[in-house]
Amino acid sequence: MNSLLKTHTSTLLGQAGILMCFALLSSISNAAIGDAAEAAEHKAKSLEIYRTIVEIPTVAGRGNGQKIVDYLSQEFVVAGFSPDDIKTIAVDDAVGLTVRYAGKEGSNLMPILLLGHMDVVEALDSDWERSPFTLNEDESYFYGRGTIDNKYGVSMLASTFVRLKKQGFVPNRDLYIVFSGDEETTMFTTEKLAYETAYLRDAEYALNSDAGGGSLNTNHEPVGYNVQAAEKTYATFEMTIHNPGGHSSIPRPDNAIYELADALKAISQYRFPINSSSVTREYFRQNSLKVEGETGSAMASFAADPTDEQAVALLSRKAHYNGMLRTTCVATMLSGGHAENALPQSATATVNCRIFPGETIEGVKQQLVEVSGLTDKDIKLLVPYPESPTSDPRDDVMAAVRVAVDTISPELPMVPYMSPGATDGMHFRTAGIPVWGVSSGFMRAEDNFAHGLNERFPKKSFDDSLDFWTVLLKELTAPQ
Repeated sequence: MNSLLKTHTSTLLGQAGILMCFALLSSISNAAIGDAAEAAEHKAKSLEIYRTIVEIPTVAGRGNGQKIVDYLSQEFVVAGFSPDDIKTIAVDDAVGLTVRYAGKEGSNLMPILLLGHMDVVEALDSDWERSPFTLNEDESYFYGRGTIDNKYGVSMLASTFVRLKKQGFVPNRDLYIVFSGDEETTMFTTEKLAYETAYLRDAEYALNSDAGGGSLNTNHEPVGYNVQAAEKTYATFEMTIHNPGGHSSIPRPDNAIYELADALKAISQYRFPINSSSVTREYFRQNSLKVEGETGSAMASFAADPTDEQAVALLSRKAHYNGMLRTTCVATMLSGGHAENALPQSATATVNCRIFPGETIEGVKQQLVEVSGLTDKDIKLLVPYPESPTSDPRDDVMAAVRVAVDTISPELPMVPYMSPGATDGMHFRTAGIPVWGVSSGFMRAEDNFAHGLNERFPKKSFDDSLDFWTVLLKELTAPQ
């Protein structure tokens, strides 16, 4: 128990209260880990799985999806899972994996899904300080592509299933690990798992290891725990201007590159209308209690009144908070022209949008048409993604998450939030299955290099979180 909690508890309850708190935390810990030898074995297995899968480069196009599935499947079989309960889902060269943890015989309770993704974004050896597909480490961090996103989550879920099976644990319902193979690219395996896999369709809800988690301040001290309850819709548009072109020695005002540049400039200066939900208002309300100064005051004002223009203006100046206030669209790629001595016959830009839940892709496209001055035919949606709903937090699930979080850092505020990015969760939400992102990891914002160079994960957080999923799954499926 940390000193802050001890002081607070002593003030409220006195010495007897402290003993009761110690007893409660001890009982939770003992129920999760058994004895020291068992805990050490679990740690070793978790690290073994982590190291092995980080060192399998599951980048799109490399053909390693089956390799990681074969490795994990063998681990589950050795732990005692029936091969009949281990299934693969293949789409092109991507492979997904599901593992059924059989619940109590005769149970009529609906299954719980546990989500993660096995693929990672590309990483080039020449760019990194350390080889990206070797699990390197120093005193403080593990380094490698996927150490955060999402092979940490995959490792924790896989090793927890192995641990529970060895303990002989029988949940009161079926549990399913659901690992996709192309979350970072097409999400085709995710779609097949969410919409076409019959034995997953009747799940009561899903917990996603690829979202949420604990926040640490700059001094590595826990300050809060975030639960992802919504995410923005992902939509990418391609904007193309066509022109007859001509000789560069005879320039004309109707230049495709200039016209596209004007359209992009207009989009860059446009701010989509303010939006909010119960999740985002609660996010700002709770964060206002720990963020000092005018930003904290603006958060509180927005939570109370989302039409507060002064609060909106201040929060909009901060990129992270701006994404929680509205739909955003940004130019990400650009190409144009065909020869250095010719007027361009076409110019194309890619604009990526993250759309607030409840708003439609078509509605956003029409706003882009109006703002840019282009026509409907000039703007094309590249890949259709679902407009996923919000999953309002459920009291019983959040109570179980509370117990699991307390094994790492007691009494942290739990804050629901909307993710500006996209995860597998959006497809399961669209399929009618509520999803909450509840990663067991705790990190500082300045340590988050997911998708970037020199991705790393704190070793202390790895060790501290080893019991998180064990406690959480026991609370949900064998409540005391």
